[in-house]
Amino acid sequence: MPGLLGVDAAIARLVGIARQQLPDSERVALNAATGRVLAADVQSAMDVPPQANSAMDGIAFCHADLPASGELRISQRIAAGHVPAPLQKNTAARIFTGAILPAGADTVAMQENCEFFADSVRLKDIPAVAANVRPAGQDVQKGTTIVQAGARIDAAAAGLLASTGLADVPVYKRLRVAVLATGDELLEPGEAWRSGCIYNSNRPLLAALLSGWGCEVVDLGRVADSLAATEAALQKAVAEKVDVIISSGGVSVGEEDHVKAALQRLGRLDFWKIAIKPGKPVAMGDIGGIPFMGLPGNPQSVFITALLLARPFLLARQGQQNIRPHAFALPAGFSREKAADRREYVRVQIRSSASGPVLQLHPQQSSGALMSSVWADGLALLEAGASFEAGQAIPFLPFSTLYQP
Repeated sequence: MPGLLGVDAAIARLVGIARQQLPDSERVALNAATGRVLAADVQSAMDVPPQANSAMDGIAFCHADLPASGELRISQRIAAGHVPAPLQKNTAARIFTGAILPAGADTVAMQENCEFFADSVRLKDIPAVAANVRPAGQDVQKGTTIVQAGARIDAAAAGLLASTGLADVPVYKRLRVAVLATGDELLEPGEAWRSGCIYNSNRPLLAALLSGWGCEVVDLGRVADSLAATEAALQKAVAEKVDVIISSGGVSVGEEDHVKAALQRLGRLDFWKIAIKPGKPVAMGDIGGIPFMGLPGNPQSVFITALLLARPFLLARQGQQNIRPHAFALPAGFSREKAADRREYVRVQIRSSASGPVLQLHPQQSSGALMSSVWADGLALLEAGASFEAGQAIPFLPFSTLYQP
């Protein structure tokens, strides 16, 4: 649509703004680092494993010393955690999984292929040289970068970092994000309902998403529909010294929409209006050096723009490198005959069919309806200017990835 910023261009600009300033870093205990973003590359100070060890319970021996009979005297027993003596020539060692391979041994025969006697063993099946041996540095070599800056530490990364002996790691401090909602019609959950009002779903929705993305939420409550009240709320957010300010509502062109005007009076408006449906009015700017994002007021518009626009911005602002969700191509169980002038994200559910999984469209796609998002498995991306037939593959973004950082 002419005059509107495309979704991909908006995301690129948002990420560029976010990466201009990253949070300060701190060191935290590894056990408390899961979900945090690494602030510096981490190199291993050691080989992993640090010494060659056995991958099996069995017999350790020198392959070149094995006689034609396949029988060797057992000269020692090696359990995990014990330091072995060098292997006596022409002998074998009884060894267990994870135990250090003795000097002089180069191969392990699994116990299932061994016949044990009182003080000797006969190999019924001769393994290849170096079989069942984990060499030193098999997983990680000393000096190797094992996790890069900008990676969010998950269970696998935590385990890898721990395997090199690290007790703490450098991470970016958690992003503090102020959230506020504008609207005279808003009631807080728990308040008595009155005519003309609706309950405020936007702040709980945003708080849940932000917490899932690793942010610390600063709840600044609801804001009355006036320019003075909006300016006061934004000034309060600046005073809180947060890292980002996010509002919902008041960014359109109605007489009671004051966020855009307040932003322009107090700070700077970088762009406004994006070619996305739902959620066209999205304001991005800066107040007192703090990035500001103004989302629409309709709950589904807040939900979609938060997932598609706020998420990459906030992840990049936290220092995370990998921020784009992976889309899957799945057949549509519906058609689109008339091409739209904006990229549209619709709520869909994966259903089984005779030909495999298909995307079923929820019948209620109103920007004010949230029930469809609880029903849905994710969002189907309908490109602007494109029509399609049922059965054609279209991009699908699962909520399971969008909810995650």
